[in-house]
Amino acid sequence: MERYYKRASVSPSDNTLPSNDTDDFPWDPDKRKNIKDYNTNQVDEVRRKYLLRGPCQPLGHNFEKRFIGGKMRRFNPAWFGLYDDAYPGSVRDVFSNWHKPDRLSFHVGELFSSHNNDVKKCDDLMNQGQSIVHAMYKKTNAMKNEYRIRLNASVDISRYLLRQGLAFRGHREGEYSSNKGNFLELMKYTTDHNDVIRKVVLENALGNNKMVSSEIQKDIVNAFAEEVVKFVIEEIDNGVFGVLVDESADVSDKEQMAVVFRFVDKKGAAKERFVGVVHVKETSSKETSSLSLKHAIDELFAKYGLGLKKVRGQGYDRASNMKGEFNGLRSLITKENSSAYYVHCFAHQLQLVVMVVAKKIFEIDDFFDMVSMLLNVVGASCKRKDKVRENYRDEINVGIASGDINIEKGQNQEISFQRPRTTRWGSRYKTLLRLVGLFSTIIKVLKYIEEEGADDSKRCQAYGLLKYVQTFDCVFYIHLMLLILGICENLLMALQRKDQDILNAMSLVEST
Repeated sequence: MERYYKRASVSPSDNTLPSNDTDDFPWDPDKRKNIKDYNTNQVDEVRRKYLLRGPCQPLGHNFEKRFIGGKMRRFNPAWFGLYDDAYPGSVRDVFSNWHKPDRLSFHVGELFSSHNNDVKKCDDLMNQGQSIVHAMYKKTNAMKNEYRIRLNASVDISRYLLRQGLAFRGHREGEYSSNKGNFLELMKYTTDHNDVIRKVVLENALGNNKMVSSEIQKDIVNAFAEEVVKFVIEEIDNGVFGVLVDESADVSDKEQMAVVFRFVDKKGAAKERFVGVVHVKETSSKETSSLSLKHAIDELFAKYGLGLKKVRGQGYDRASNMKGEFNGLRSLITKENSSAYYVHCFAHQLQLVVMVVAKKIFEIDDFFDMVSMLLNVVGASCKRKDKVRENYRDEINVGIASGDINIEKGQNQEISFQRPRTTRWGSRYKTLLRLVGLFSTIIKVLKYIEEEGADDSKRCQAYGLLKYVQTFDCVFYIHLMLLILGICENLLMALQRKDQDILNAMSLVEST
């Protein structure tokens, strides 16, 4: 009869969840997908992943009040600690009798109640020692010890790479690759210097138990990240904090949101802690909406049991989707928590003021255009940069020989040009300082290009710049902007201090 039927092929992907699918599970039980909607072979895995997360207990959430029994009542977050067997799940029957909390104990019931039976089933599901797979493949103590050595080696290597900010993977990790990436190469280096590890890793380990795959690396990194964020949450200690958000796109053009918590620890020191990068799901093809940003913030807070009512400050970049009186993320958070005051970066405001004022003065704007052109001409090639270094070195040697330049440690170092950035006027101050320090050298290099340039256009450009930089207007603008930007630079550095407070910052602004 088999010839009359087509054999159905079962894909491995139908039995297992993608490695990153766990991150897509919503933390809010009301938004979770019904367990019956999953593939039959995935049900236990989905349940286990939710159980590993633990119950959803947003301690800082502002629960809605209802008029019950003649009073306004709501859920008390202190009840979270009354029941340690409150396993997560999908919401079906809603409990809202907040004036009768004893009903919760009635729901739990006696020893063999439905609730306690379900708790026992969850414990059995989490106990891998009772599974059939585990019973069919019992590990000996020697195998367990080898596994522990492999795991510790992978964890130690991951810790080192994370601390140094190095990449894990290589472009080619095949058997005949000369460089398999930092993780595998460091593992190989470790085996060369440790015989105990060498006997149980890489080619001496089972093919499916080497603990070096990309999935294992990701799991270890995620474990480190969870421990770090857990420590940050413990530092906050159910206190108030501020949220700093900046958006960016990764190399695959996926919209991301970097989140930083700013708070005061128990010793009174202001701290800023990076808590993670959150993927933002786009709702339109043109730009990320503020609602999707708000949803990402809510998901992050729900994940770690935080609530927006504890937020006392919020700060963002100047992206268009983070501005707006009604539709921006700032407004959405303020509507939910009026105490979450928005504070724009004072240093950024100062940069914007200087930039706008300079653009209004055509002479100053034209001066910085000429400075940018000068840097492009003088530093256009390695040959010209070498010419600048050579002339500057000769001037230093002449000054030292004549006694005009002192010889002290840290002085007379080799300097080069620093190109100014459009929105960072502090970089323009450093550019002008370098311009003054290398002024005579620049004159010599421009004369060299004027005489020995590759073509007429380069020589003509050098001639025009040489004529301009020796004018009174150019020298006057250099010293004028050095004076103005020098004052702004001191204020800018003070405003960027992490331990700066608002009162002191306003005092510095007024005195400047």
